[in-house]
Amino acid sequence: MAYLIRFMAVFSLSVMSITAIPDGARAQGTGQTAGTDRVVARVDGTEITLGHMMVLRENLPAQYQSLPMDVLFNGLLEQLIQQTALEKTMQGKLSKLDILSLENFSRSYVANSALQGVVANVATPQALQLAYDTRVASMAKKTEYRAAHILVASIDEAEALKAELDAGADFAELASRSSIDTGSGTEGGELGWFGIGTMVAPFEAAVISMNVGAVSGPVQTDFGWHLIKLQETRIQTAPSLEEMTPELTAELEQKAVDAYLLTLLNGVNVEKDVEGLDPNLLNDTTLLQN
Repeated sequence: MAYLIRFMAVFSLSVMSITAIPDGARAQGTGQTAGTDRVVARVDGTEITLGHMMVLRENLPAQYQSLPMDVLFNGLLEQLIQQTALEKTMQGKLSKLDILSLENFSRSYVANSALQGVVANVATPQALQLAYDTRVASMAKKTEYRAAHILVASIDEAEALKAELDAGADFAELASRSSIDTGSGTEGGELGWFGIGTMVAPFEAAVISMNVGAVSGPVQTDFGWHLIKLQETRIQTAPSLEEMTPELTAELEQKAVDAYLLTLLNGVNVEKDVEGLDPNLLNDTTLLQN
C-alpha cells in the first residue's frame, strides 16, 4: 500500500533518536549556499540530505507545489524522517515480493534515465519541420462536406416535402417545421462540416454523388428518411506544425529509442533460459510469498 504524503499530521517518532538541523542552519535569506549533500536530519544515524528533499519536491503532486516554502520544507523533511524511520523497522523483514519490486523499480528508473539521454536532443526544430513536411506531403487530399437534412419517419412524408422543395419552398423552413431531428431542425437542418466515414453509409453515398446546392431524393437509413441538401465542399486542410508537434515529437523519440535499443542489444550477450517454463506460472502469485 502506498504511503500517502501528509503535511499537517505526522507519526510520533519519540522512540527514535532524531536530530534535525535547526532552522538557522538553512542559510535562508543569508546569501549562503548549500549543496545537495547538506545533511538536514539524521534518524538513528541515517542521514537525510537537502538533495533528498529536492528530489522529493520535484515529484510532488501539483496541489502541493504552491504551498508556502516554509510549510513545504517542513512537510518534506517530516515525510523523509517518517519514511526513514519506517524503513528501519523493515530491515531484514522484506518479503520476496518487496525485494523483487524494489529491484524492478530500480531497473526501470535507471533504464528510463538512460532513455531520457537518448531522446534529449532528438526533436529539434529542424527535425520537427522535416517530419512535418514529410507527413503533410504524404497526406491524401480529403474532401469535407457541409450539408443539411430533413429527417422524417416515412417515404411518403419525404416525397411530399421533396415536392414542396421542387416547387420553391425554403429548405431551412421545412427542416425547422418538419424534421424529427430536432437538434439540427432548429438550425434549419444544418449538420456542419464532416468527412468521409462520419455519416452512415447511405447518407454518405448520397452526399458524395451530389452537386453543391442540390437536394437529394428520399434517402433511407436506420434513422428514417432523409432529404439532403449539399451546401458546400472543401479540401481538408492539414493541421499546423504546432498542432502536430506532440505527435511528431513522440514519433521522433520512439524512432531514436528503437534504433538505440537495436544497437545496444546487438552489442550485449543475452542468454535466455526459459525452456520448459509454463507461461501460466506468471499467474501463480503464491511463488512470491515467503
